[in-house]
Amino acid sequence: MSTTAEEAASPDPPHSNAEYRDRLRELPPSAKLVAKVLESDAPLSQGQLVEESLLPDRTVRYALNRLEEVGLVDSRYSFKDARKHVYFLTR
Repeated sequence: MSTTAEEAASPDPPHSNAEYRDRLRELPPSAKLVAKVLESDAPLSQGQLVEESLLPDRTVRYALNRLEEVGLVDSRYSFKDARKHVYFLTR
């Protein structure tokens, strides 16, 4: 079985929610890309987001901050490595 506890614990993203799409529309392209990566493959650490999005670490950090400011992304400690946070889309 390939599903980890982290994957099973992540909430389903609100892909079709109009309010979600409106808040996302106002954000920079880097934040939109990070949100798209999280839609298909969450929860992910910042390093994993860098690898998946092909964006620089600093840009991913900025995108995550913007997404958190508008309440589209949340984080928690990783079950695999408590030193790291993993990010996922909120409901």
